[in-house]
Amino acid sequence: MSEPVIQEHGLGQYQILVQLPGVDDPARVKEIMQSTAMLEIRQAMNGGQPYPDEQAALAGNNGLLPEGTALLTGKSIGGTDEGRTVYWLVSRSTAVAGRDLREARVNRSPDTNRMEVDFNLTGEGGQRFGTFTRNHVNDYLAVVLDNKVMEVARIESEIGDSGRITGNFTEQAAKDLALVLNSGALPAGIKYLEERTVGPSLGADSIKSGVRAAVVGMLAVLIFMLVYYRGAGINADVALILNLIILLGFLGFSGATLTLPGIAGVILTVGMGVDSNVLIFERIREELRNGKTPPSAVEQGFSHAWITIVDTHVTTIVSAFILFIFGTGPVKGFAVTLTFGLLANLFTAVFVSRVIFDWILSRKQRGEALSI
Repeated sequence: MSEPVIQEHGLGQYQILVQLPGVDDPARVKEIMQSTAMLEIRQAMNGGQPYPDEQAALAGNNGLLPEGTALLTGKSIGGTDEGRTVYWLVSRSTAVAGRDLREARVNRSPDTNRMEVDFNLTGEGGQRFGTFTRNHVNDYLAVVLDNKVMEVARIESEIGDSGRITGNFTEQAAKDLALVLNSGALPAGIKYLEERTVGPSLGADSIKSGVRAAVVGMLAVLIFMLVYYRGAGINADVALILNLIILLGFLGFSGATLTLPGIAGVILTVGMGVDSNVLIFERIREELRNGKTPPSAVEQGFSHAWITIVDTHVTTIVSAFILFIFGTGPVKGFAVTLTFGLLANLFTAVFVSRVIFDWILSRKQRGEALSI
């Protein structure tokens, strides 16, 4: 919804330019981008129990860590010392890594009411995880994130292709973790060269021109419908205004950032809304010329135009969907506003216009002409 722009920058300097319109917390953005979020699931040694410090870990293993193991820090889990930094002995080999992750999502545990991150693995990763857990029943596994132990659990039975990361997450921290896990980790570090915050005043002229174009286009369409379709033009104008209200309401509810491509999508939606009404009204005119009564002409007009309207909207929505999948940030913004504008138009042009026509016909005398 924020229409990000991510592109190469500089001349052979391995630079990346990231633009995030509508984001007012650059510090959080930098923290998320610098996080690698390397997820690993390893076997936990020492019966799943931590050591209070490095000296205790060495003393418990005759002064030398066992071959193929590593000592990682983490927070104490449970007990009176929960949250204290401790040391966990884990295997160096990983059963599952971040590349095996298919999806991560945020949930709230119904038991503890704490935020947690659930994840699903790919088919291959799920098979490896299943084999690992099947061969290590009653052993312990460690969930390692960025070389820090997040959770240690006892393997009671074979586990399939899903898992859960729990901890003392705030809601925002859990969302950030899921975001980074879904995005994948960069195979290189990031060094910030420059950061700019562009105020809205610099783009005010462009936004003002776009809004002016939308308003002028809307007024021109409203006047044309009134002149060409007379009384029925009021019907079309009401449906068109309602269409715009629904679209803007969706954008406000979803928190979308309305940029120039998004405004272009809104303007195009206005034109598409008129197109649907033109199809219906011309069909009603045709039925009236064939001698049908106004109620019959309205019934036949909507029923025959419905298939054509759905056909044109579906093909346009499919095109917008393809733009959303393969397009960059601004193109995706255009696709989003166009898609929801078309869905709102489909509702208003058919159902709202039909209700208005039925109300007008109910107030007319039998045989009275329909203004269209």
